[in-house]
Amino acid sequence: MVFELVKPKSIRIPKIPIRPGLCSCFSFVLLKHTNMDKQQIKKQGWTPKHIQSLEGKVFVITGTTSGTGLEASRILLSKGATVIMLNRNAKKAEKLLGQFKTEFGDGVNAKSILLDLANQATIHLAAKEIIASTSRIDALICNGAIGQVPKRELTTDGFESQIGVNHFGHFTLQHALFPLIEKSKGKIVVVGSEGYKMGLRTIQFDDLNWDNNYTANAAYSQSKLAQIMSVYELQKRIKQSGKKDVKVYACHPGASRTSLIKTSGGLLTRFMWQIMKLSPFVQSAEKGAYPQLMCALEDNLDESGFYGPTGRNYWTGPVGECKLDPIALDKEVAHQLWELSEKKTGAKWVF
Repeated sequence: MVFELVKPKSIRIPKIPIRPGLCSCFSFVLLKHTNMDKQQIKKQGWTPKHIQSLEGKVFVITGTTSGTGLEASRILLSKGATVIMLNRNAKKAEKLLGQFKTEFGDGVNAKSILLDLANQATIHLAAKEIIASTSRIDALICNGAIGQVPKRELTTDGFESQIGVNHFGHFTLQHALFPLIEKSKGKIVVVGSEGYKMGLRTIQFDDLNWDNNYTANAAYSQSKLAQIMSVYELQKRIKQSGKKDVKVYACHPGASRTSLIKTSGGLLTRFMWQIMKLSPFVQSAEKGAYPQLMCALEDNLDESGFYGPTGRNYWTGPVGECKLDPIALDKEVAHQLWELSEKKTGAKWVF
């Protein structure tokens, strides 16, 4: 396959051979809120510059030892928030805590809890610890992910690794923490990827674990589509229940310089990504964190939106609302996926 990068017409860009699906890798990449209205966001793009004090607010974030999760945590902590960081690597998490203490002082309100999204048992243990350690959750940010795993792998619970971590892991975590989020009138923010529309463009129910014909990109795309579809299905179920105190948002980080490909991608994918990271088509991890922060902090966003960089191909540019492909709003597929997710994880939602 030949993938042609797009720039303004006055500049000619040579065609670069890229492994199928590589473009989807790029996304793996308050005293009061700012309360920007839709017109402001559309015109200016959202940035954290107007955020004031977040003292007393509590944010729970998965995957914070690098990339967008780390940058989101740093920005929140700089504004006085309490951040509960959920990571699978205890050594990296402790090192990060040390960095934040150096940066913000020993009194920084950061806490680290061990959680492996590939292991459902650790998710339940982490959720219990979170509930025991805080009386509120203003936003749960489902940021952690793996992507482009070159060879098919299974999680501890027997799920294909990418859908197991990205979708099933966060599905269980959201369910376990939902009562406290509801009590806090908080939010759930799911970090998806533009890669959701670059694979099969549906959920492969007859072979969810890719026992046949596994490809890294197709499995990754399916996992991200599952995450995004579940956001809108959860919104629907919350509204049908008559409850209005929890808002759920979907966003994506664009093409951001994170370690996701380096961590889980194959050799060729990692090589191509290293080249792309040097190009103007890729933004910093800090900017990649802006969409999840906007969703976590702004009170007047439309839940039906999909938020991220709004520039060409949605890779970079001002943060705002992006066009959502209709495949993410297929009601029948979303309903079937939800029922299957409850069955697979045992996380039966009762509203």
